[in-house]
Amino acid sequence: MCTSKDICVIIGASHAGVNTAFNLRKEKWLGKIILIDADPELPYHRPPLSKTYLTANTSTTNLLKPIESYKKDNITLLLGKKVTRLDAVNRCLFLDNETKIDYTKLVLATGAKPIIPTIEGLKETASYFCLRTAADIVAIKESYNASKTKKVVIIGGGYIGLETAASLKKIGAEVVVLERESRILRRVATAVISDFFRDLHTQNGVQILENKEVSKVENTLENGVKVTKVHCTDASCFTAEVLILGVGVIPNTELAKQAGLKLKNGISVANTGETSNLNIYAVGDCTYHYNLHYKTYVRLESVQNAVDQSKIIAANICGNPLIYNTIPWFWSDQYNVKLQIVGLAENYTDYIVREEQDKENVISVWYFNNDELLAVNAINHTKAYVFGTKFIKESKKIAKEKLADTSIPLSKDIAVVN
Repeated sequence: MCTSKDICVIIGASHAGVNTAFNLRKEKWLGKIILIDADPELPYHRPPLSKTYLTANTSTTNLLKPIESYKKDNITLLLGKKVTRLDAVNRCLFLDNETKIDYTKLVLATGAKPIIPTIEGLKETASYFCLRTAADIVAIKESYNASKTKKVVIIGGGYIGLETAASLKKIGAEVVVLERESRILRRVATAVISDFFRDLHTQNGVQILENKEVSKVENTLENGVKVTKVHCTDASCFTAEVLILGVGVIPNTELAKQAGLKLKNGISVANTGETSNLNIYAVGDCTYHYNLHYKTYVRLESVQNAVDQSKIIAANICGNPLIYNTIPWFWSDQYNVKLQIVGLAENYTDYIVREEQDKENVISVWYFNNDELLAVNAINHTKAYVFGTKFIKESKKIAKEKLADTSIPLSKDIAVVN
């Protein structure tokens, strides 16, 4: 049981860290809660960074909680402060100004950082941007607004790269997306989904180019304008005033390493959120955990995972045992299209595509491992997402012939009665 003398320190103030702090109070944590983040901004929603924040006329962010909420729940915010050292033996940490902070329990919500690919000339190119924080968005918008040609090159055709492309296109950019793989979204979706979004972007004037390995970038002058030349291994070259990297992220594990925690594709945690150190928990994008439904270890980069894990961790820290057991879900907004994803499609043996009759761009892809429904990708199709979620959670067997027949309306009747 916790006491008023206990201290829980949370490193990282994104969705995972903030929700953990407030859930601790809901679980009756009596002691002090200290929330630390290197970002000086009051904690804000991250998903809109590649969407509405880019197209908005203001730099104001959508706050996770108003400042009054932190005061009401007696949560101490230390923003714009970086943790440089972690001493797990003596249960203390040090900030960049050498301030020492002791803890009873520690939660690592350190998230992930953008991958910076090894490209010749990239480090010398001051005009490239990643997209991870509000400050990144401000920098991108300032650079874009100051540009003469409005030419943007995005390296990486994953969801972040495509969402960014859609947002910048809305405000008039000339956008080229360079993807190293043979198709966009290759690592996370079937060719059906890849082709749909490729066509969607092409129809909106974004140039999607696959099999493009960037080998070199260089700053130069073109008609008196400072630009970046992006060279590919096939000798093609593209010009940009704004260069954006969207090739993925890696978990922030530096502090976990200092603490001697078990690491594997992130910080290894039990289904309680506990790390290999009994006094340290981890939550969110930085964690590698066992999914009970799919019987495999995963690291998830999603708000759903961060929020749900935070509830489990807070309960366990406060002595109320709970196990993390949820079905992952994700979403992506591009132009007027919403993609909703439920489940994990890894190791699928086959899939069924439904294109609903008399409904344009209403599509769902259902992934199976033999008779087991693994995941559903729903494009503008909330009904498919809702039914898919229900069927996966309940381990329902699906009548595939009914699912594939679009003359039969999608309903609960496609599930086989046991």
